[in-house]
Amino acid sequence: MRHILLAAAATLALTLPAKAEDVTVAVTAIVEHPALDAARDGVKEALEAAGYKEGENLKFIYESAQGNPATAAQIARQFVGEGPTVIVPISTPSAQAVVSATKDIPVVFTAVSDPLGAQLVKDMDKPGGNVTGLSDLSPVAEHLALIKEILPNVKTVGYLYNSGEANSVSLLAVLKAEAEKAGLTVVESAATKSAEVQGAARALVGRADAIYIPTDNTIISALEGAVAVAEEAKLPLFTADTDSVSRGSIAALGFNYKDVGKQTGEVVVRILKGENPGDIAVKVAAGTDLVINKGAAAKMGVTLPEAVVGRATRVIE
Repeated sequence: MRHILLAAAATLALTLPAKAEDVTVAVTAIVEHPALDAARDGVKEALEAAGYKEGENLKFIYESAQGNPATAAQIARQFVGEGPTVIVPISTPSAQAVVSATKDIPVVFTAVSDPLGAQLVKDMDKPGGNVTGLSDLSPVAEHLALIKEILPNVKTVGYLYNSGEANSVSLLAVLKAEAEKAGLTVVESAATKSAEVQGAARALVGRADAIYIPTDNTIISALEGAVAVAEEAKLPLFTADTDSVSRGSIAALGFNYKDVGKQTGEVVVRILKGENPGDIAVKVAAGTDLVINKGAAAKMGVTLPEAVVGRATRVIE
């Protein structure tokens, strides 16, 4: 009899499913690059800090659209079909795809510059429905002030962006308004896919005194191409996101995207604990870091002022 019971127990153990995770958080980004990857990792860290651990009570899913909006829409539909507890889209194109795909599953977007312009929510304070999140709206006026401090004779700023990315189009309008106040002129050059970035950067040579790259996922994913042009032409290149400085831009005043991800994860935790996403205000992420790259500056013929070096959060030699 004992052998029969043991055999039955063994059979039962084999047929029972593994311990089910309590919640599933599905994360997607339009492309993989350091800033978006850091945001994803920050979300996961915040979940772990709140007691949600992968393999124990959390199933954490991640998918990249590899820069393709059609793939972003496909991932959004796939996630909705799987029915996770919360979906976290990183970047404007991924957020638009997910918000279009579901009106029921809670959505917490992040790394979106203009949630209103992207039509993700109608009200930042009271988003309503199933959507909330974090904006990473760049401090554009401060960016221009930094460029002028480093390059006192700058007159024209080249804006390298993807004209098909809503986030970058919104930032262009902000940039033009702030540039006018600062006595600067903006020259545009667009690339709609990563393979066009180097050519778009080259189109600014002779037309701009500096290049400014926003938090544009297409451009940042192919940043090295733009940096190569800037070094060859001795055309100073600046970025809005700090993670791009180590890849060759001179300087950036922006967010630590790991922290942005953590702030996003804290919103996800609030929803997991029972709050309605539509009742949680959309906030602009907190915190700015100044990161400078002395080596990049030298390659582009720029000497960084001691005042800028002295207040930098991080200096890359």
